Amino acid sequence: MRYIVLVIVSLFFISCATKESTLVKSEKKSKKNIEIYEVSNIPQDVEFFTKNAPKDREKESVQSQYEKYYFSVWNYEKPRASLESIKWPLRVYGVKNSYAENFHPISQEFFDEMQENSNFDEYGSLNANAITLRHVDMRIFPTSKPLLKDPNLAGEGFPFDYLQNSTLGANKPLFVSHYSKDREWLYAFSSFASGWIRSSEVVFLNKKHTDAWQKAQQIFFIKDKQAIYDSEGNFLFSSKLGTLLALISEEEDYFIALAISSYKNSKPLFERVKISKTIAKKEVLDLDRDSLRAVMSEVFKDNYGWGGMYGQRDCSSMLRDMFAPFGIWLPRNSKEQARIGEVISLENLSDDEKIYTIIEKAIPFETLLYISGHIVLYVGLFDDEIIVFHNTWGVKTIEDGVKGRAVIGKTIFSTLEFGNDLPNYDKESSILRNLKSMNILTR
Repeated sequence: MRYIVLVIVSLFFISCATKESTLVKSEKKSKKNIEIYEVSNIPQDVEFFTKNAPKDREKESVQSQYEKYYFSVWNYEKPRASLESIKWPLRVYGVKNSYAENFHPISQEFFDEMQENSNFDEYGSLNANAITLRHVDMRIFPTSKPLLKDPNLAGEGFPFDYLQNSTLGANKPLFVSHYSKDREWLYAFSSFASGWIRSSEVVFLNKKHTDAWQKAQQIFFIKDKQAIYDSEGNFLFSSKLGTLLALISEEEDYFIALAISSYKNSKPLFERVKISKTIAKKEVLDLDRDSLRAVMSEVFKDNYGWGGMYGQRDCSSMLRDMFAPFGIWLPRNSKEQARIGEVISLENLSDDEKIYTIIEKAIPFETLLYISGHIVLYVGLFDDEIIVFHNTWGVKTIEDGVKGRAVIGKTIFSTLEFGNDLPNYDKESSILRNLKSMNILTR
């Protein structure tokens, strides 16, 4: 067993229930919001759909490949991305169609400040390994202020803060390029995204520590939002699906693992933490009925969280975190996720041809269906209709030429045309009508 090496251990001493029918609200800018119920009458019950998943499923060992992706940034010597490629937000966002949290237009002064504080002349000057201390937001500008598009447009305004790139759980590996000019922020790379993180939310590690962590036996969190404490009972952070901690030893009901908290001046404090075997495993899970039910029940609890805001998930982060305990590494955004595994194009097919192709070729719980800006998991058939599992903001509507949204804002099971009995349903915007591809993750 690959218990963590003694050089680190020595430092310790110095240092789901069924949901009711999904309630949705109209987001259309009208005299008042109306309340309706999702009309597909699909059971909102993880157990209902996972009962048809394989009870026992043999799979190749994927743990080593997942760990390789997970720790990849600790093996950088310099940033893998060019300076021009990471400066894309400064080219994409500007005064035109940008609004602040008070729904007033953002001034040019804000963008000038962001460019100045980004300190890109220092890109690649630090090149240090680090780790997150807690759940953190990763921003595309060094600021916590939001950037919204026109809030008078359907599907814009809250919660769509375009400066939110992603979130990271506690104790996630980072490679840090440089500090912002005011040093409040640092530009960091994780295994799946890059952006600005507050400097107070990370600590730096040297190479002997990151090498030892990677060589150790790992444990995988299989439950979300479980409190993790140090040896004196002080709260450190909450667990997140797929996070790895280095194993030190184990008892009958617990693992003893390495975790990192802060000491001072961005110095790490190495902690021995006791992790219940009910929330973590030493090996990745098999993609079988019981494991799918357990993990899907975790992500099913979430409301919609654009870019992972408020500790929630959006469509792609839900799938990314859901597949992590199975050792299946996914990129951060839906477009990239749709390229993993065996990809089957659905473009230039009629709706009926798409349905036929999915039923014939898709594997339940292993196949993603992709439209531009959204991605869902195929789970099988119900009443002869294709059913998908996804975290969604809502249903697009149109009335008298005015676009709107019937807001769902949570994880659901649905058909590919959910909401189609709404009187103002925009059928041209259905998932089915706009499907671009399907991809089988395990091939």
